[in-house]
Amino acid sequence: MLEKIREGSQGPVAKIILGAVILSFALAGIGGYLGQTTEQPVAEVNGIKISQTDFARAYQNERARLEQQFGEYFAQISSDPTYMAQIRKGVVDRLVQQELQNQLATELGLRVSDEQVKKAIVEMPYFQLGGEFSNDRYLQVIRQMNFQPDSFREYLREEMTRSQLVSAVAGTEFVLSNELSNTVALQQQTRALDYIVLGKDKMKAQVTLEDDAVINYYELNQDKYQSTEQVSVQYLELNAENVDPEVAVTDADVLAYYEESKTQYLEPEKRRVSHILIENNEDDAAANAEAQALLVQLREGADFSELAKTKSDDIVSAELGGDLDWIELDMMDPEFESAAFALENVGDISGVVASEFGYHIIKLTDIEREEVQAFDEVKVELRAELEKNAKIDAFYQKQTEIAELAFEMSDSLEDAALAAGVELKSTGLISRLALPAPLNTPAVSNVVFTPELLEDRVNSEVLEVGSEHIIVVRVLDYAPAATKPFDDVKAQIETSLINEQASALVNEHAQTLFGELQAGKSLTEIATTEGVDVSSEDALARQTYSVAPAILNEAFKLPHPVDGKSEVAVVELNNGDAALVQLNRVNSAAPTADLDEQQKQSITNSQINRNYLAFVTALEAKAEVVRPQIQVSEQN
Repeated sequence: MLEKIREGSQGPVAKIILGAVILSFALAGIGGYLGQTTEQPVAEVNGIKISQTDFARAYQNERARLEQQFGEYFAQISSDPTYMAQIRKGVVDRLVQQELQNQLATELGLRVSDEQVKKAIVEMPYFQLGGEFSNDRYLQVIRQMNFQPDSFREYLREEMTRSQLVSAVAGTEFVLSNELSNTVALQQQTRALDYIVLGKDKMKAQVTLEDDAVINYYELNQDKYQSTEQVSVQYLELNAENVDPEVAVTDADVLAYYEESKTQYLEPEKRRVSHILIENNEDDAAANAEAQALLVQLREGADFSELAKTKSDDIVSAELGGDLDWIELDMMDPEFESAAFALENVGDISGVVASEFGYHIIKLTDIEREEVQAFDEVKVELRAELEKNAKIDAFYQKQTEIAELAFEMSDSLEDAALAAGVELKSTGLISRLALPAPLNTPAVSNVVFTPELLEDRVNSEVLEVGSEHIIVVRVLDYAPAATKPFDDVKAQIETSLINEQASALVNEHAQTLFGELQAGKSLTEIATTEGVDVSSEDALARQTYSVAPAILNEAFKLPHPVDGKSEVAVVELNNGDAALVQLNRVNSAAPTADLDEQQKQSITNSQINRNYLAFVTALEAKAEVVRPQIQVSEQN
């Protein structure tokens, strides 16, 4: 078991999981402390406490992910306290699951070595400049995530160790062939049904709002009618693409660079070879003897191509007379390669060469000697590279000046902007989601809305928003979130209350009609009485979008009709309407043995997800988990 888990930790699943963890850091950052100042944990797992700080980190990442997913609609979504409470609960649940996995990993003796952690850090693209690991960038990024090197390494070690368990579950999962075919048959099943929709709009005339209902609702639900906090900022932006180098690149510079880097423009020697292979899987001595006999025939004038076609065990090249096409160094077996590149002239034939595949006789059929690309062919490319490097050098020099001046003159950006030769930009009062580029990234907005910048009005640190692209920002003005005036939301509340009561009335009426349907009254009679049309589906599939999702879900929950008797149900729709559904027939699909790989993989992945969820649920069932009923407030 342990060996399987350790092997799985090196596989692609583990790497994908690790990549996803680090990517979420790179895109979202960790941000500040979002919880209360109490030390009360958000949960406790077998005596191990999950702190408010741990929750704050995970919650801020989830908020950033949702902001990126929903864009400008996130402000509307996040104004719903019930929805955000579900988000917070989901974050706590994931932290509990992670702690359960950590404890199991410890129990199994799993651990990621220091060398593995170091290797993972060095290979992460987020810590690289020009394809090489940069320690300065590494420190800058993890500090933006509120980590010190030691704590980040331990956090990463924990994530990598936990991924071993995930890989083990995913790597050992399988689905039987009959399960695959039956699942596909179930997915392809269709259903025939009739239904009617009862709209809530017809009930609105029956709704009468009490005089004080609107104001009472407003006073009890003021958290739903909050205007978002707004900020006015000033910032300077420095991008290497727009930086002028101190000294222009000359033709002499380009030529000197060419001479220094000439090895990069070598066209390595290529050789075209043919071979005859005698495999030695069964009898090494006999294979060697056969190869030696063939070599004698070749030296006596036998045609190499004909012998390759009839004697070589390399079936693919044998059909081509032994031709292996062009090869370069470090492409072939070392022994084979040494012999091939030792041949001096086209037409030369090697002796018998032993490799891990057997015994070869090699013939050199063509040579392309090593060449160096001419200066004129690469000078444009070299100039562009030199100019880019010069811009980058100038950029980092200016970045250093900006960082020093922004820190020394913490209440103004004018000196830093003057030294960098860039224009100061500013915004009016705008919400977090309306911040313009390049401020509209979590890495920047999280800093802008920290107490240090909002209250002290000091300059931020240098914030990286891209490769060789930075900004420094300071807050000019701030308007906190506030409850919108009653008059501004009165009409909205009235509409909401009328819709809510109309929906309750139509669903109550639908229950009455459902009773009539169960008693034997036909759906057509009910539809005529209600003045609505009967809609029909002869072959409703699970992936159909022509009917409301609630109707679709209910249709596939109903049992199969028996003895020609329909199954009926009443459904509350997401928009507040109601529906009566009558299932007439189930159209079963025959199991099929011919499944494409995409279908198999999709079904297997679903099975993996279900089993992994069951695995985590089983861990929690055996554990002592306490979730205190505490409130975790948000800063933003």
